[in-house]
Amino acid sequence: MDYEDPACAYCPSTVRACRDGEAESGGPGFCPSKVDPETQAVARALYDDPETLRIAQVAARVESEGYCKWTRVEEIVQFSKKMGFRKIGIANCISFIEHAYILSGILESHGFEVVSVACKNGNIPKEDIGLEDSEKIRPGGFEPLCNPISQAEMLNAHGSEFNVVMGLCIGHDSLFFKYAKGLSTVLVAKDRVLGHNPVAALHLADSYYQRLWGPEKPAKPPSLPVAGRRKPA
Repeated sequence: MDYEDPACAYCPSTVRACRDGEAESGGPGFCPSKVDPETQAVARALYDDPETLRIAQVAARVESEGYCKWTRVEEIVQFSKKMGFRKIGIANCISFIEHAYILSGILESHGFEVVSVACKNGNIPKEDIGLEDSEKIRPGGFEPLCNPISQAEMLNAHGSEFNVVMGLCIGHDSLFFKYAKGLSTVLVAKDRVLGHNPVAALHLADSYYQRLWGPEKPAKPPSLPVAGRRKPA
């Protein structure tokens, strides 16, 4: 059976052949190694770039040394030290000012310089980008635009070598990543309903959060899924 797109999400727990170095021989038909080995080869060649190679090596070493021991904050510290970074940027939601303050102090205690910019910087009225008053969270008053482009450009301009995103909204985080020049990571993924623990919605998708599913909810996948978009016959 030929597949058009890779579909790792459907790989059974009893397979996961890439973990054993057997993706080409033992992977399902939708395995990337079978669907598109050409793109994998292009990606593999990119590791030959010295900077890319170093980032990949340091990331793997941090993963190994801190596996199930270091918190993500500790991983950020260790990755930054091993990379030789001196200046770290924090791009935070304004609701995370207190958390950004603590993170900034932790980073500074390890000898880093820290620059931080909150999302509402510039206090741009939402009307300036064409939003109606009725489209605000609280209509009837001043409501500033979240300004992730300025967050990115400010961190760029002030020499951030590694950016830490804390609680930016969906889409706003996307704009930040689009305009940030330095490497970036996420410390907090915003989810106002789930206490900023968005994976809980997936854990409970078949119980408390069944509302997540659309009208084409699939049947429970079989032990060896055959889902995935196939090539036209």
